[in-house]
Amino acid sequence: MANKLQATMVLDKSYQISEVDQRIYGSFIEHLGRAVYGGIYEPGHPEADEQGFRRDVIDLVKELQVPIVRYPGGNMVSAYNWEDGVGPKEERPRRLELAWRTIETNEMGTNEFVDWAKKAGADVMMAVNLGTRGIDAARNLIEYTNHPSGTYWSDLRRAHGYEQPHQIKTWCLGNEMDGPWQVGQKTAAEYGKIAKETGKAMKLVDPTIELVACGSSNTDMPTFPEYEATTLDIAYEEVDFISLHQYYGNTSNDPANYLAKNMDMDHFIKTVTATCDYIKAKHRSKKTINLSFDEWNVWYHSREHDEKLEPWTVAPPQLEDVYNFEDALLVGSMLITMLRHADRVKMACMAQLVNVIAPIMTENNGQSWKQTIYYPYLHASVYGRGVSLQPILSSPKYDSKDFTDVPFIDCAAVYDEQGEGLTIFLVNKHLEDTIPLEVDVRSFEGYTIKEHIVLEHHDLKAANTKDTARVTPHTNGDSSLADGKLHAQLHHTSWNVIRLHKTKAN
Repeated sequence: MANKLQATMVLDKSYQISEVDQRIYGSFIEHLGRAVYGGIYEPGHPEADEQGFRRDVIDLVKELQVPIVRYPGGNMVSAYNWEDGVGPKEERPRRLELAWRTIETNEMGTNEFVDWAKKAGADVMMAVNLGTRGIDAARNLIEYTNHPSGTYWSDLRRAHGYEQPHQIKTWCLGNEMDGPWQVGQKTAAEYGKIAKETGKAMKLVDPTIELVACGSSNTDMPTFPEYEATTLDIAYEEVDFISLHQYYGNTSNDPANYLAKNMDMDHFIKTVTATCDYIKAKHRSKKTINLSFDEWNVWYHSREHDEKLEPWTVAPPQLEDVYNFEDALLVGSMLITMLRHADRVKMACMAQLVNVIAPIMTENNGQSWKQTIYYPYLHASVYGRGVSLQPILSSPKYDSKDFTDVPFIDCAAVYDEQGEGLTIFLVNKHLEDTIPLEVDVRSFEGYTIKEHIVLEHHDLKAANTKDTARVTPHTNGDSSLADGKLHAQLHHTSWNVIRLHKTKAN
C-alpha cells in the first residue's frame, strides 16, 4: 500500500522570527556529583593540564562551541559561601553541601572556573546565593569579580593572582526559590523583594551586567505562573530575564507520548512570555523581559540509583543518566522548540555539561565519551547561528496519551546571511514510517545541498558507552534539490540536519 504520509513546508528569507542569540546553546556546571570533580577537574589524570583541568573534556566542550556556562548552581548555590572557594587551596574549608548531601572540598571555586571557561571558549553565567544569604554577599562577590582595583574585595582578587577583573556580565539571582527542596525557599513576594534589592545593589557596583530572576521551578508547581507574575511585578525594572526550568522523562515507556513532550515546552514558553508581557503592560514599561531557559534536558534514568547513595561523600556518581536514542530525538525537538521562540528565548542552558545528566561522560582516571544527546546539541550549536526563520509547515499529526494533534515533523530553520547558508533541523517522530518532505526554497536561489546529516537507530533504547558508540550520525541523508524545491525522505524516528549553501559563480 502506498505511503500516504506527506509533509510540505515553505521557507522564505522574509519570514523571520529573530536573530538567534548564540547563548541559547549554553550549558551548566554545578558542584554536584562528578560534574566538577572527576568531570572538568581531575588533577593527576593523564589528560590533566597544569591547573588540573581535563584536556579531553575541554576539547569536547570546544567542539560543541558552548558560548556560556551557568555556575556554581543549581540547588547547591542556595547554601553556598562563595568566599570558601577563593584564595589558597590549602586554606579552603570542607563543607557539608546541603542540596545534594555531599562533602564540598572547595578545591574549585570562582577563579578556577573562570580560568576553565576561558580555556573552553565560554563565558560565565554566575549565580548568587539568595537562600541563606542575600544583598551583602552578592555585592561583595561582584566587587571581587568585576571591579578593577582599589577596594577590599577587588584587591583581594588581585592578591589571589588575578590582576584583571573577570568582567562577568550575566548573573542569576538565586535558583528555584519557589521549591520546598531549596534551602531558603521563598514566596514570590519575598523573592521578588530580595531579587529587586540584590539586583539594585549589584548594578550599582557594575551597571553593565544582566540579571536573571527566578521563575517557577517547573510548570507543575502550584504557584505557576503566579510566581513569575508577582516576582516581576516587584522587580521588573531591575531584572532583564526570567528563568525557566524543565526536565522530561519516559518512565511509562510510551515513546509516542514521550516524543511529544516538547509541545509542553512550547506551551511553557508561551505562558511565561505572556506573563512577562502582562506585567510590562501593567507597568506601562518600554522594557521587554526575555527568557532564560537555563535548565533543560531529559532526566529520569538515574533517580532510583541516586536514592541509594550514601550521604556525605566527595563527588559521588549522582544524576548519571545514560541516554538512549529516543532521548536524543526529544533533545533535538527541544532545541527546535527554542529556535522557534528565538524572539524571546535569548539564553538557555542544557543541564548539565559533564557526567551529571550530561552529553559528555567521563570515567575517573579514564576516558571520556559522547552520549546520544551530544549530537543534536552539537549540530544545533554549530549550524544554528544566524536568523531563525518561520517555517510554514504542513505535517501529518497523531494523538498520544497526553497530547493531541502532535505533528510528526518538528522543524526549525536558521539562515546565515553573511555565510550564505541555510540549515534545516527536522525530527520525524513516526515510530514506523518514513515521511517524504517537500520544501519550497525558491527564496534561496542558487543554493545547493551541502550535506544531509542523520541520527537514527533501529533501537530507541540504544545508548553509547565508553566502549561502544552505538548511536552516531551519518551524512547519507536522502535529499535532493531542483527547481526551488527540496525533497527529503525523513526516516522514521530520526534527527535530520539539511545544510544548504549558495554556490559561487565561476
